[in-house]
Amino acid sequence: MKLEALLLLLLWTPRCWCAPPQTCHSGEELLATAACTELNLGYCNDLDYSRTIFPNILGHQSRVEAESGAEYLLLSVIHGLLNRECSPEIRLVGCSVLAPPCQDNKMVKPCHSTCEVLRKDCSHAFEAIEMAWPYFLDCDRFFASDQEGCFDPLAGLKAKQELALASLSPVEPSTIIQFTYTSNSQMYSLLKRTAAKCSHISHVYSIGRSTEGRDLLVIEFTNKPGQHELLEPEIKLVGNMHGNEVLGRQLLIYLAQYLCSEYNLGNQRIQTIINSTRIHILASMNPDGYELASSEVEDNNEQDLHNQEGHLLNGWTNGRSNAQNIDLNRNFPDLTSVFYRNRRSRHYRTDHIPIPDGYWFGKVAPETYAVMKWIRSLPFVQSASLHGGELVVSYPFDFSRHSQEERMFSPTPDEQAFKQLARTYADAHATMSNNDTERCGASFYRNRGIINGALWYSFAGGMSDFNYLHTNCMEITVELGCDKFPPEAELYPEWKRNKEALLSFLESVHRGIKGEVKDTAGNGIKGATVSVRGIRKDVTTAEDGDYWRLLNPGTYILTATAKGYSKVSKRVHLPHRMNKAGRVDFVLVKEPVEPDLDDHLFPTVDSWDRFDPYNQFERYSAGDEDIGRQEKPWWWNYFSQSGISAPTWLLRNV
Repeated sequence: MKLEALLLLLLWTPRCWCAPPQTCHSGEELLATAACTELNLGYCNDLDYSRTIFPNILGHQSRVEAESGAEYLLLSVIHGLLNRECSPEIRLVGCSVLAPPCQDNKMVKPCHSTCEVLRKDCSHAFEAIEMAWPYFLDCDRFFASDQEGCFDPLAGLKAKQELALASLSPVEPSTIIQFTYTSNSQMYSLLKRTAAKCSHISHVYSIGRSTEGRDLLVIEFTNKPGQHELLEPEIKLVGNMHGNEVLGRQLLIYLAQYLCSEYNLGNQRIQTIINSTRIHILASMNPDGYELASSEVEDNNEQDLHNQEGHLLNGWTNGRSNAQNIDLNRNFPDLTSVFYRNRRSRHYRTDHIPIPDGYWFGKVAPETYAVMKWIRSLPFVQSASLHGGELVVSYPFDFSRHSQEERMFSPTPDEQAFKQLARTYADAHATMSNNDTERCGASFYRNRGIINGALWYSFAGGMSDFNYLHTNCMEITVELGCDKFPPEAELYPEWKRNKEALLSFLESVHRGIKGEVKDTAGNGIKGATVSVRGIRKDVTTAEDGDYWRLLNPGTYILTATAKGYSKVSKRVHLPHRMNKAGRVDFVLVKEPVEPDLDDHLFPTVDSWDRFDPYNQFERYSAGDEDIGRQEKPWWWNYFSQSGISAPTWLLRNV
C-alpha cells in the first residue's frame, strides 16, 4: 500500500519538460539535438525495435532520468497492481512513450488509435483499484494520428496472439474462463472488462449502492445495448441475494464471460439468444454480505482448516444478511397478504398491486430499494434468483395462503406456467431432476426437483412474490446445491452442471404470446391491459405498447383493454411444438370515458404510479433522525414510538 500511495503522489504531479535547475526548452529545440541510441530500459527490452531517442516524448533527457521517473516505476509494478489485467498491453504502450522508436534520428510516436482502444478496454482495471488513468498515457497529448505518421506498439503482440489462435486444435475449448472465486473489486473489473470486450452487444450499469456504498452492478447483453427494442423480451438473473450463498454469484460471472466470448466466436445458439433477447445479470445483490462471508472463510483457512467445506467455515449464516443485518429476501413489500385478503373482491385488482403506504415506515434496505426501482423501470418478462442450501427450483407463492401454516400448497393464478418455468431449469440441470435418493436435494426427487415455495416453507416479503404481484415479471428461485460456499475446486464442475440450465432458461422467455396494442392511428398504447380468460393475472403494455405473456401450449381467449378505448378479444391456439412466442396484436378504438364509481372508491392507477410517495426512504439513507432532510412535525414522535402508521392525510403535510 505504501508503494501505491507513492505512485499516486508521483504520477499525478504535473511534470515540467525538463528537470530543474536546467532551463526549459521547447520540444522542437530538444528534438533538434536528439540522436538515435540503443534501447536499454530493463522493463522495455522486449519491444519490436532496438533503437530509441532522448529526449523522449515526456522530456526525459537520458535513460537514467527515464528509469528514475515515476512513470517507469509504475510500469515495473503494473502487472501486480492490476491483478494481471491488461498486461503486457499497458506496459508496452507505456514503454512506447518512455522509449519511442527512432528512425533517421527522428522520433516516431505511438498511434493515438491504439491508445484510445487500450483506454476503452482497460480503464475499468484502474477504476477497480481507485486509481486514475496514468497521465503519461494521455492519448491526445503524447500520441500521434495516422496522418502524422505513427506506429502501433501492440502490433507484434497481436501478431503473436493471432499465430497462437491459428495453432489451436479445433477440438480444444474456445472459451477460456478462470474458475476461481472473485472479490468484489475483481468482480467489478471482470464485468467491466467483459462489457468493454463486447461493447457491440454489452454494457454495464449500476442500479444503486449497497449499505456500505458498493455498486450493485448489472451487465446487459443484447444486440442494441442500453435500449429496449420493440417486442424483444427482457429477462434478468440475480445472484448472491444472501451474501454467503456464493455459487450463483460465480455462475453469473462465468455466464457473462461465456456469452461475450461465444458470441464473438460465432456460436450460433448464443448469437440467437443475444440478438433476440435483452439479458440483465446482477451477479451480486448483496456485496456487503459477501465481503463478510468471504472474510470468514479466509480467516478460518488461516487456521489450517484447508480441508473443511466452505459452508462449515462460515457457519451457514455469516454474511447472509446485508450490512444492516436485514435479510433481503424478507424485506420486500408483503403483497401476497394483500392478494389473499382482496382476491374475492371485484373492486381490487389481483395484479400490479400497489405498495402499501405502511411499508415505507419499516426499515427498507438500500439494496431492496434499488432492486424495486430496477424491477419497475424495465418491462421484465421472467427472472431467476440464484440461491444455495438445497438443490431444487421453487416458484411462487412463497407465502402460505393461511399465515399459520408453515407448509401449505399456495399456487398463483399462473401455477401451470410457473411449473413449466421451474421444470425448464430443473430438467436441463445435470442432477436436479434425477431419481438418485443419495444426492443433495434427494427429498425433492418425487417432484423431479421443483416445488411450490410455500409448500416447502412459508415466508413473507420475498422478492419472487413481489415480482409477480407488482409487475408483469414471473420469477423462480433456484437453489443450486447444499453447500452454500463450495470449495474452489467445485466451481468448474458446478458450471458444467448448470450451464445448459442457464441457457435453456434464457431461451424459455420466447414462449407464450407477444404483440402490440395500438390505437387506430398506429400509435402504441402504454399501460393497456392484456388478460387471459380463466387466469386472474393481467399484464400491462410497455412504453411503446408492446407486451409479453408467458403461457403453456393450449387455447386461450385474450382481451385487450385501455381506459378511453374499446375492448377487443381474440381466440388464440398455441400448439405444443411451437418454439417461439406467438404474435397477437390488438387495435383499440377510442370511445368516451364514462365515470366509474370504483375509480373514486378504489383507486388503483394513481397508487401504482406512486413509488416511495412520501420520500420516506431518504430518512434511512440520511439517518433515522432525519425525514427527507426536513424538520419533524410535532406529532411524529407519537407515531414513530408507538409503532402505529400515521394516517395518509397527515403524512401528505410532511
